[in-house]
Amino acid sequence: MILNQRPFLNRTIIAVLSVALVSTLSAQQTESDQKAQQQNRDAATSADAPGSALEITPGSPTIKTKDIVQERKIAPWIRLPRYILQDQKAIWTSPFHTNKANAKWWAIFGGATAALIATDHWSSRQLPNSNDQLSVATWTSRFGSAAFLLPTSGVFYFTGLAADNQRFRETGILGFEALADAQIVVTVAKLATRRARPLEGDGRGGFWSSDASKWGSSFPSGHAISSWALASIVAHEYPHPLIVPITAYGLATVVIGSRFAARKHFASDVILGSAMGWFIGDYVFAKRHNREGDKPSAIGKLASHVHIGGPAVPAQLPSPEAQRNAALQRVPLSFSYGKMASPGGFEPPLPP
Repeated sequence: MILNQRPFLNRTIIAVLSVALVSTLSAQQTESDQKAQQQNRDAATSADAPGSALEITPGSPTIKTKDIVQERKIAPWIRLPRYILQDQKAIWTSPFHTNKANAKWWAIFGGATAALIATDHWSSRQLPNSNDQLSVATWTSRFGSAAFLLPTSGVFYFTGLAADNQRFRETGILGFEALADAQIVVTVAKLATRRARPLEGDGRGGFWSSDASKWGSSFPSGHAISSWALASIVAHEYPHPLIVPITAYGLATVVIGSRFAARKHFASDVILGSAMGWFIGDYVFAKRHNREGDKPSAIGKLASHVHIGGPAVPAQLPSPEAQRNAALQRVPLSFSYGKMASPGGFEPPLPP
């Protein structure tokens, strides 16, 4: 068994090193990227942007402010491959420069994955596994396929472009970036593990198995990582109203449940894939979201101090006792918000 594992381990090492090397050589920042990155970081200190779980320093946004001002529609797509390579460099080297806050996620999901792998064979046999179950689950798992997710990102982008809605537009292009990152990661992981699916071999999900397909092995789930990567982007862009993240994560949950019920994956495959996808989306949003769009405009700041339609606090008429004292002392009456109530020296009559 050890001898059989060596070729796969060698290929894994070569694949990972190749991705890291290509990313390092090709993902250099331009002068424009560095300037946009600094502007994005400055905006992050004052903008009320939606948060992310990972502690990520904002980078150059995928859609820069000058792209919006100058109506540059093609420029974001030209730089997108370079940004994907930068993402890959950060993803594959993250274990070597993670901080304590981010390290806890490695521990949590590493431990959960190990526990699930140990029980995968048992859990996969708990469903009825009837023909109806397999048929319905196979159909609903299509919501996690590239044929559904890529057009969904396209709808976001082109609708935002047509309606001049920059957040909708950004959701679409960040969705493409997250999906590309997720596909690269899951492809390398599948090549590295080559795990048999539940209906392959003896059904125990052995790693480095000769029964597994080279490019389509079980660990982790490609549908799970892709659907949760896009759901993460949508939920980060639109945390409110709450129905938006609920819908996004609900559909992604349907996908992982379907892949498990269709016996395409073990529980550990879909859970780890979901976690990886969510964190990829979280990273892409934290790194590429244009925070200058989150800053309140000068008009918005001014409007917050202006009240139209009368005083913010209704005027309080003076009491009869105050009127009497004012008349006796020959002092002009004033409303509580500072307006003169009796102009020209007019003295109101004493109340009866």
